[in-house]
Amino acid sequence: MWKPANILMERCKMQETVDFIQKTFNTKEFIPLHEPRFFGNEKKYLNECIDSTFVSSVGKFVDNFEKVFALKVGSKYAVATVNGTAALHIALILAGVEHGDEVITQPLTFIATCNAISYCGAKPVFVDVGLDTMGLSPKSLENFLTIHCEIVDKKCINKTTGKTIKACVPMHTFGHPCRVDEIKTICDAWHVELIEDAAESLGSYYKEKHTGTFGKLGAFSFNGNKIITSGGGGVIVTDDEALAKRAKHLTTTAKIPHAYEFVHDMIGYNYRLPNLNAALLVAQLEQLNGFLENKRALANEYAEFFSKSADIKFIKEPKDAKSNYWLQAVLLKDKKERDEFLEFTNKNGVMTRPIWRLMNELEMFKTCQCSDLTHSKYLEERVVNIPSSVRL
Repeated sequence: MWKPANILMERCKMQETVDFIQKTFNTKEFIPLHEPRFFGNEKKYLNECIDSTFVSSVGKFVDNFEKVFALKVGSKYAVATVNGTAALHIALILAGVEHGDEVITQPLTFIATCNAISYCGAKPVFVDVGLDTMGLSPKSLENFLTIHCEIVDKKCINKTTGKTIKACVPMHTFGHPCRVDEIKTICDAWHVELIEDAAESLGSYYKEKHTGTFGKLGAFSFNGNKIITSGGGGVIVTDDEALAKRAKHLTTTAKIPHAYEFVHDMIGYNYRLPNLNAALLVAQLEQLNGFLENKRALANEYAEFFSKSADIKFIKEPKDAKSNYWLQAVLLKDKKERDEFLEFTNKNGVMTRPIWRLMNELEMFKTCQCSDLTHSKYLEERVVNIPSSVRL
C-alpha cells in the first residue's frame, strides 16, 4: 500500500505532466487527444465540389485523390472507400476470405479490425504482439502456425478447429510499423494472404517502404481523428490491377458501367467515397508532410520530457521504422498508476485515454482461439495515449 508521501510525489509528477502538455500546446483550456486541422485548400475545394454538383461517389476529386494517394504510398493502385472498415472488409473479400474461414490478427487493436473479419463470416484467431512495436509479433505468429497448423493442398489448416486460415491481418499500432517483412515471409511459407491494417499509419515507413504496401492489399482510414481526415473515408491499396478493378466494382454496388441501365452482376457494397469527402482529402494530402514534421517535433519534445521520469516511458518508433507518431503514447509502471494518471489528467483538462480492451476479452470474441498473450495484456494495462494534435 502506498504511503501518503509516495502518493503526494506521484501527484506532483502528474501535475508536472499536465503543466508541460499545457505549455506545449500553449493553452490551459481543454486539450483534446487528437483534433483535425484544416489549414489549406479545404474550403476552396469543397466549394468547387459543391458548385460542380458532383457531390456523391463520382467526381474529379475522387479520381485525383486515388492517383495522388497511390503515388504518396508507393502503390500502383488506390481505391477510395467510405471508411477504413469498409476498405478492410473489401480487402479481405478480395483475398478470398469466406464464411467459415479463420483470419489471424492481434488482440491489441481497434474493434474495426475484427469487425471487418466478422463481416466476411470468418473468425479471428489471436496471436501476441511485440513489446517493441505493439503490433503483431512474427515470433508469436510462427510459433502458433508451427504448433497448431499444417499445410494441406497449399492451404493452411488449423488442426485444432479443422478450419482454413485464409489471411493474416497485422495492424500498425498508433502509426508504429510492426516487423511486417518477417510476417510476410512467414505468411508466404504457410500459404496465408497478408493484408495490412494500415488505418493508423499513413506516413509511416518500415525499412524505407511505406506501410500498407508489403502485403497483397492494404487498408487505410481517414476518420475524424486520423492524421488526415475527411470526417470519414478509407482507401484500399494494391499493386494488382485485377484486384484494384474488382475493388472498385464491388464498392460501387457491383454495377456494370452503362449510361442508363442498372445491371449488377454480384452482391456488391455501397462503399465508394463521396466526391465531397474526397475534396477534403485532396486538400489534406497537400499538407501531410507538414503534419508529419509537426508531430515528429512534438514526439521529440515528449521524449525529452519523459526521459526524466523513472516511472513513465515515452513510446518511440521501433528499430528500422519511421513512424508518423499519429497518437503519442506513454507506458506507465502498472495498471494502478495508469488509472491514476488517466483520472488526474482528464480531470485537469488534458484528454488521455487507455489503449483498447483486448479483443479476446470482448463478449463477441471470447470463444476465439488465442496464443499466449502475455505482451498484449502487459501493454493493455499500461499504455496511455496523450494529446497528439498538430499544433497551431
